[in-house]
Amino acid sequence: MNGEVSRAGSAEKLRRLQSVTDAALSQLGLEDLLAELLERTRDLLGADTAVVLLLDQTGTELVATAASGLEQEVRQGVRLPVGRGFAGSVAARGEPVIIEKVDHTKVINPILLSRGVTSVLGVPMLSGNQVIGVLHVGTLTPRRFTPDDVELLQLVADRASLATRARLSRLDRAAAVALQRSLLPARPRAVPGLEVAARYVPGTAVGVGGDWYDLFALPSGHIGIAIGDVAGNGLQAAVVMGRIRSALRAYALETDDPAEVLTRLDRKMQLFEPDVMATALYAVLDPDHHGMTMSSAGHLPPIVTTPGRPGRLLTIPPDLPLGAYRNAARRSTRDVLAPESCLFLYTDGLIERRARPLDEGVDRLRAALTCAPPDDMCTTAMAAMLTDAAATDDVAVLAVRRTPPTG
Repeated sequence: MNGEVSRAGSAEKLRRLQSVTDAALSQLGLEDLLAELLERTRDLLGADTAVVLLLDQTGTELVATAASGLEQEVRQGVRLPVGRGFAGSVAARGEPVIIEKVDHTKVINPILLSRGVTSVLGVPMLSGNQVIGVLHVGTLTPRRFTPDDVELLQLVADRASLATRARLSRLDRAAAVALQRSLLPARPRAVPGLEVAARYVPGTAVGVGGDWYDLFALPSGHIGIAIGDVAGNGLQAAVVMGRIRSALRAYALETDDPAEVLTRLDRKMQLFEPDVMATALYAVLDPDHHGMTMSSAGHLPPIVTTPGRPGRLLTIPPDLPLGAYRNAARRSTRDVLAPESCLFLYTDGLIERRARPLDEGVDRLRAALTCAPPDDMCTTAMAAMLTDAAATDDVAVLAVRRTPPTG
């Protein structure tokens, strides 16, 4: 008799689990998926409320993301600190928490109290060993949650965690790609006397990252040329990249000294992006496009090519990357860009490979480049460096050629 009861219980548990993990849910978007999971969870557990809260980017607060029976939490943008209150305790401990009688000493979310929630059960949403959120259910009448209830809710949370991670990754990538495309046009704005082309390719391993380039005319008649690489990848790196690129343009309006521009940019990052590091190279062409002043924040040196002559690496002393060390000293270096010469800037994703030294990659790129129309230079560089396999890191390149003098 006990065996029959056990088998019946197992069959019922399997049926309940299947009802929240069926294949149809895999076709839903994130919001619809979470909404459907919460509705089914309420029904299965006989609960009156169900809520998903996800950790924000800082990892210090939970944000109400989806709800059934407590929709006002999402509408009001509820944020709860990790380590405090009911949901915060679930996230901090990384284990289930049950409160059989809710009161103001045990929860800090006033919506639970005003709604009349009496008993709650919360479980962590895990990705590997990392807590990414909290799923909790509640009842308006006293309830003693059983171990089976805890087990089922944890299974639902695991299902929601997998789906959430996958869908958020896709959303982040799509948003990062859109941001990159909006900030990095395929061809920078035309400048009289210069031909310009650029390329950006997301890495196969990390996807969209923080690589960027820029070229712009200044009111003084000088031309600003920049390239950089923010450490990390994904939407956050792309967002930081956008801030750095905009800030550099703003500082470039105040001074024609590249070292001073990078010093101000570094100071801004130390204050507002304290956990970010980035390399950057900023060059300023004189109004006649002949003289060129440059400063490097740990970035790879550009290559200059001249018709009939091999390419050469510009000698630029590399200073510390942006964000690496407060009040780091920065230097500017002078060089020339002769008529019909070409300047080629790139990020490390183009040349860096695990199987070869960095210097070897730079030499290979330098040997492949000749002075040509900028579009041809970009094509040549990509063909020479990305033949064996696609780049694992993202790649940005910028080619500039001085047009021959008229008359």
